[in-house]
Amino acid sequence: MRFETDTLTDMDLKELFRDFSIFSSLNEEEIDRLVSISRIRNLRKNRYVFRPGDFTNKIFFLLDGTIKIGAASPDGREVIKSILHPRAMFGEEGLFGIDQYQDFAKVISSELTIVEIRKDAFKELMNSNNSMNFSIINLLGKKMKKTEERLESLIFNDARTRIIDFIKENAKNFGRQVGFEMLLKHSLTQQDIANYTGTSRQTVTSVLNDLKRTNQIHFKRKSILIRDMATLS
Repeated sequence: MRFETDTLTDMDLKELFRDFSIFSSLNEEEIDRLVSISRIRNLRKNRYVFRPGDFTNKIFFLLDGTIKIGAASPDGREVIKSILHPRAMFGEEGLFGIDQYQDFAKVISSELTIVEIRKDAFKELMNSNNSMNFSIINLLGKKMKKTEERLESLIFNDARTRIIDFIKENAKNFGRQVGFEMLLKHSLTQQDIANYTGTSRQTVTSVLNDLKRTNQIHFKRKSILIRDMATLS
């Protein structure tokens, strides 16, 4: 669902924040403080939350929708570094001394709802809660590990394996069980999948069509139905 800025109450926002693991240690007073320094924004597809060169003066939390973090080469080619779903924190570079973003953050769902918090205000909250600091460090550690795993996959796995692993990972994290099958609804184009897996759109199309031909998946423009996660290959 999309959260309207004029109908979302402070109580609603408090409950949404409690779904973020990094805020689990905050007491009631700290949650109230977090709400007071927050601003809700709604963005539509293809809008940018930030671009390379923008100042890192805000921290962002994704409430609804999907966003991609990536970079563009001088010749216009795009590399997607991560795809974020609800309850993700992003734009945290400013907390660690980086003054300007090197990447972009772009909306890929039809609509997006985020919370933005000024970096200086968020740092003040961090200074008052060491447990939250540890949670943020743990979150960043997981992000680094995932980045390392992707790099290893790009080096050691062929294009087909990378595409199938991408489908499996997203289905596992964001899919819905339908009987014995797994339904993954998404906002990605085949070019997005190619940009994330380091392949070409033609290769993504070929792999998806082959998986469909062998009855391992059925796909439409915005969904993939996996017949059997264990045997998908």
